[in-house]
Amino acid sequence: MSDLKELCSGLPLDPLPPNRGRDPNVPHAPVRTPNLTAEEERLALRNALRYFPPSHHSTLASEFAQELRQYGHIYMYRFCPAARMRAYPIDQYPCRTRQAAAMMLMIMNNLDPAVAQFPQELVTYGGNGQVFSNWAQFRLAMRYLSEMTEEQTLVMYSGHPMGLFPSLPSSPRAIITNGMVIPNYSSREQYERMFALGVSMYGQMTAGSYCYIGPQGIVHGTMLTVLNAGRRYLGTDDLRGRVFVTSGLGGMSGAQAKAAVIAGCVGVIAEVDEAPLRKRHEQGWVMEVTSSLEQCIKRIREARNSKTPLSLGYHGNVVDLWERLLLEFERTGELLVDLGSDQTSLHNPYNGGYYPAPLSFRQANQLMSTDPGRFQSIVQESLRRHIKAINKLSDAGMFFWDYGNAFLLEAQRAGAEVSKVGGGATEFRYPSYVQHIMGDIFSLGFGPFRWVCTSGDPQDLAVTDDIAAKVLEENAANVSELVRQQYRDNIRWIREAGKHKMVVGSQARILYSDQKGRVCIALAINRAVADGRVSAPVVISRDHHDVSGTDSPFRETSNVYDGSAFCADMAVQNFVGDAFRGATWVALHNGGGVGWGEVINGGFGLLLDGSDEAAKRARLMLNWDVSNGVARRCWSGNTNAYETIQRTMEENRQLRVTMPFPVQDEHVLDRALQG
Repeated sequence: MSDLKELCSGLPLDPLPPNRGRDPNVPHAPVRTPNLTAEEERLALRNALRYFPPSHHSTLASEFAQELRQYGHIYMYRFCPAARMRAYPIDQYPCRTRQAAAMMLMIMNNLDPAVAQFPQELVTYGGNGQVFSNWAQFRLAMRYLSEMTEEQTLVMYSGHPMGLFPSLPSSPRAIITNGMVIPNYSSREQYERMFALGVSMYGQMTAGSYCYIGPQGIVHGTMLTVLNAGRRYLGTDDLRGRVFVTSGLGGMSGAQAKAAVIAGCVGVIAEVDEAPLRKRHEQGWVMEVTSSLEQCIKRIREARNSKTPLSLGYHGNVVDLWERLLLEFERTGELLVDLGSDQTSLHNPYNGGYYPAPLSFRQANQLMSTDPGRFQSIVQESLRRHIKAINKLSDAGMFFWDYGNAFLLEAQRAGAEVSKVGGGATEFRYPSYVQHIMGDIFSLGFGPFRWVCTSGDPQDLAVTDDIAAKVLEENAANVSELVRQQYRDNIRWIREAGKHKMVVGSQARILYSDQKGRVCIALAINRAVADGRVSAPVVISRDHHDVSGTDSPFRETSNVYDGSAFCADMAVQNFVGDAFRGATWVALHNGGGVGWGEVINGGFGLLLDGSDEAAKRARLMLNWDVSNGVARRCWSGNTNAYETIQRTMEENRQLRVTMPFPVQDEHVLDRALQG
């Protein structure tokens, strides 16, 4: 408790804390290369010093300048707390409102070393998904939250706490924006410069909105993707003996090994960085580890033949793995891989998001800071090799999809052969997982709903799991067969979730649910908080990667074909609509998943405290939060979305959506245009 009081007391200035520098025992973000001019370096330093009284400027200026030149950013390591960073039970936070305490819990979970990718650089996942830009911002935000009343709102500008502003009890307690840059200046180069100056920030998705729940957050979605890929490409949902090859075991990608085993297949995941590979192995998410390609081939064969689920972590470059699988096919005629994808952080290809063959991990980290131009060339050559092997294996019968991480986009920019003949602006040789697999799920209103038990008690999580399962079982009785299949998958998931031991950090759960399911689960959990079956309030949220939360032409909206895939009205409307319908906090971000300048996305947090007011907010906000995206997908011409929103309007007479009239006779267009 004393640690939390210290964290909430603001910036420690009298005396200044000792400068312990970087902790060698935790992973660190790659060195950034913003290429600032001399004047811009002065500006970055001036911007950092404005958090502190002039009496400390002479002490701090030299060390901040050293950080800027050595790491490419001023993180203010001196102010990194010595206290253990984790999600403490909600009642331990010194504050005046539980809504603020809930946000404090979620922030600290995002920075927990067991959860965060680079905790001292305030990066939660994705290589550059920041919670804050520096440690002064963290300390100021925690102080504001500890002082906040229910008639104030904390305003966050790209990690910077602008302050507490008067508002209404019904208003959000925090409004967060990250990376809101004038469109013509939203380039990768400008991002590096603005982040170094401390004026903008890349919040990924749930990093900057304080809603990350560890790699479990994507386990369920990855499992559903693999299951539905089996149904679509292999004609079966029995994946025993089937092999799925991919890469990445860091933040979000760390889910792949666990998801493969839950789906019943053999998952082989390449990872160049030993630290996350070791972490996933120690957590039990990766069953076996090897740095030998020959051992990989041997274990793939054994697991295939015995039809035994396996998660095998290959410590090495995925390009080498793909080329070895191709060599085995060319030698023996045996195709050892059925399904393939990739989850390297290619939204950030030249600053640690993608490690190219043939460089070692250490060599790559050194070269990206000492010779960025040469490093970029090597990355592009590696991507061409990467795609060449995948293309040949695909021609032999493997099914590959893009996981929405800008893999095909960056491969195309590198000159790799990924173009689709006659394809549109968002189409490549291989589909994105939204286009072929998850897009139909979104159009049915299903997406990654999640909740966090703020007590920190595993028993509360078990109770909420059971509540959610019973709600889905009841709802599944009166739905179409297409929707019922999704319910079956999700009931199986939630009934087995506890035994898979997926909790890392806060006591949290993710569950793909449709609109009715989300509302019913939230109301049932709120009742359980009210009657004491759940011992403390519960935060509900979702991934930004959802039905309505994200406009991303190469991922979430890649199956929108009416020309609006590059428009961001849906995500912005969602952010605004959630705010005035009852969310406890809302966030809107530039970037996330596919990268800066490629996406607009938003999210929310809502505290269920057992009150009638919380139930009212949940019902109103969750209905909007799903219907908005289904209505947009319906208007774009999606049949599933049309049927879903039609059914929703029948259930809620206050909902009235403009419905499209599709062109039934293409000759009408031909005649009009020829005339």
